[in-house]
Amino acid sequence: MYRFFEQLSSRIAAPFVGDRSRNGKLWSCRCGQSLFFRNSQCLACSAMLGYAAPLSCLSSLQPGPAAETWVFDAKPEAGAFKRCANLDTPAACNWLLPAHLTGSLCVACSLNRTIPDLSVPENPERWRKVEIAKRRLVAQLVDLGLQVIPKSEDEDAGLAFDFIGIDLEGRAPITGHANGLITLDIKEADDAHREQVRAQMHEPYRTLLGHFRHEVGHYYWDRLIANSEWLEPFRSLFGDERYSYAEALDRHYQEGAPIGWQQSHVSAYATMHPWEDWAETWAHYLHMMDAVDTALGFGMSARDMDLDYQPFLLATLYDPQHPGGPAFLAFVNAWIELAGMLNELSRSMGQPDFYPFILPPAVIAKLHFIHLVIQQKGGCADEVLSLD
Repeated sequence: MYRFFEQLSSRIAAPFVGDRSRNGKLWSCRCGQSLFFRNSQCLACSAMLGYAAPLSCLSSLQPGPAAETWVFDAKPEAGAFKRCANLDTPAACNWLLPAHLTGSLCVACSLNRTIPDLSVPENPERWRKVEIAKRRLVAQLVDLGLQVIPKSEDEDAGLAFDFIGIDLEGRAPITGHANGLITLDIKEADDAHREQVRAQMHEPYRTLLGHFRHEVGHYYWDRLIANSEWLEPFRSLFGDERYSYAEALDRHYQEGAPIGWQQSHVSAYATMHPWEDWAETWAHYLHMMDAVDTALGFGMSARDMDLDYQPFLLATLYDPQHPGGPAFLAFVNAWIELAGMLNELSRSMGQPDFYPFILPPAVIAKLHFIHLVIQQKGGCADEVLSLD
């Protein structure tokens, strides 16, 4: 089914055509109304809605066997659930957790170590935007089979988020990752501020979800690569991470990216240090997987369009002999055409490109490496690609 990708231009849905329906990011209420990832109530029939991360399912709800419990219309056999305690906060969390658990927060909200000061007038709306992006991140990590462990349960190996603003001395926080703690300047939720920083930093793309996907890449490098059998292959492909990060940072901001970086890296920032190359490429892997999954869930296809893109070949992959290689290659070629189509749609509206990046063969190899690492650890990455 995948052989023609070595010879012909891909068509978005072609490698994924099959009999079983996709879940994607589109579900249906019991009344038939389409539901979307962030919905907490059906706009047509006012049914209460909830998302259960382990089921990757958003569904209308029926009252459960006990007070304040709920049962999925879509999957009643899944048992009883309760609402996340952040439903009625500015975070407006529509997630559920099993009713038997003692905690009151869903897996996404349980990752919060610090939420913004809600007495600041702008912060409730900022927090809402931040949580929407974080929930999409966490849902994808769970779908890929990756462990999402709060620091409150495991301080050494867990993950946590600080959403903070200017401190008492007037210093703005630095968005970044350290030992499983992801810090975000809450002002990044302000579109005008984020666009100003994006322009100042000469970045083609800057979003809340992009921040989260990049920073969580650093976290999973510690979990999946450090002290593992993947470390030496990582160094061969991305570079030696033992090189001084501080020196690399100084060099990058003094000299910029090296000439010709576009042939080996997904972004200029990725050239700074092997850790940043990994995190940037990891973020793009998550972007691509989520966008293709969503597009196919909505039935998007470019099979009837004459998009003359040269497809990548199996030799481009990190491991061309891997049995899952053809499926991954089909996914990459589908992404190239999807991005091209969406870029044209953006231009037709006078907007910047939907995906302002070019993926050279060297980056495809790095993306495949990340895919193999995730598949080995989580065991679910290939399921996204194997839909026949």
